[in-house]
Amino acid sequence: MEQLTLTTPALLFSAISLIMLAYTNRFLAYAAVVRNLHDKYKKDKNRVFMQQIENLRKRLYLTRSMQIFGISSLLLCVLTMFLIYIEQHVIAIWIFGLALILLIISLGLLIREIQISVTALEHHLSDLEQKEGE
Repeated sequence: MEQLTLTTPALLFSAISLIMLAYTNRFLAYAAVVRNLHDKYKKDKNRVFMQQIENLRKRLYLTRSMQIFGISSLLLCVLTMFLIYIEQHVIAIWIFGLALILLIISLGLLIREIQISVTALEHHLSDLEQKEGE
């Protein structure tokens, strides 16, 4: 079995950092959309707005979970490096494995969030197509 070195978990730092940046950008975009929908709903209590708000709520919670799992993965990578430093290699291997699992979960949630986003956009497109056909 190959030895786990300090550079192995360190390799994930840039990847996780970029993923977290993308997650944060998604979150900020959703926040702007929620504020916009909130203002529109206050003016016109349309049921469509409530459906959009509910869809955004799901996506926000998924994004929050994606961020939590991603940050936890990064934290465990740092812990892995510390455990390697103090020569606790067996524990380090297990902790690094857990970090990888958390990263996998985070990416899996991203896939689910993208599916929900695409479905929401498809509803908008079909609505436009129906209005065009009228």
